[in-house]
Amino acid sequence: MRELQRALEAARIIDLAQPYYPGMPHHPHHPPFVYGLSKAHGESSWRGVSAAGDAISLGGHVGTHIDALCHFSLRGKLFGGADAVGCQSYTLGISAHHVDTIQPIFRRCVLLDVAATQGEEVLPPDFVIDADCLERAAERAGVRPGPGDIALVRTGWGRFWHDPGRYINSLRCPGVNLDAACWLSSLGVFAGGSDTIAFEFLPAKGMPVHVHFLVESGIHIIEALDLEGLAKAGIHEFVFAAAPLRLPGATGSPIRPVALCTR
Repeated sequence: MRELQRALEAARIIDLAQPYYPGMPHHPHHPPFVYGLSKAHGESSWRGVSAAGDAISLGGHVGTHIDALCHFSLRGKLFGGADAVGCQSYTLGISAHHVDTIQPIFRRCVLLDVAATQGEEVLPPDFVIDADCLERAAERAGVRPGPGDIALVRTGWGRFWHDPGRYINSLRCPGVNLDAACWLSSLGVFAGGSDTIAFEFLPAKGMPVHVHFLVESGIHIIEALDLEGLAKAGIHEFVFAAAPLRLPGATGSPIRPVALCTR
């Protein structure tokens, strides 16, 4: 236990989550984040002591979050062949591959900084990331994702988080295509993620990357990450630590990921 404690104390921690705030970017298919102070100091007190409280509301795919495998279906089937319609209800959610089946995550992670590899601070919205782009980013970093790892793709769009219109950009943003997704799945990754709203290139008819990862391959997707701290520090390999909320039946969950680094 002491050895583990010393290792954690020696690690550098970099936050990979974007902050929540009213008006923040969100995919228009999902409910927005709503916040309010529900109990203010001074409304009630006991011997001079008062407490404040708040209320929040948001969709499971808003902010930095992870997609459960049940988020997408293809021809009526979820990953592994489960019948999508047969295992869902509005009150209980989806009984197969829901987000509560995802264990807390502590895995090796690789940052593939495509923006830096292209010599750009931010990729343009029409930039399609193919397998060759990921190969070159991996070669530049000197690391490569392997079985059970997480691969994060940096486009630079995390810099636009506080400019929601620019970040969402009418659902037009850089991202991986099916070729790149197949390259990652061939390496056996546990999850792929990025600093954009959808991970894959948008617009994308039929969302082929989501289908390939979530339905065909059993690979999770993590979206709306803040990868700028890692890029600034030049860190490309680390331990990714995060946990979804305990939400049985849910198709996704907010997470607060951090990178545990040795330098």
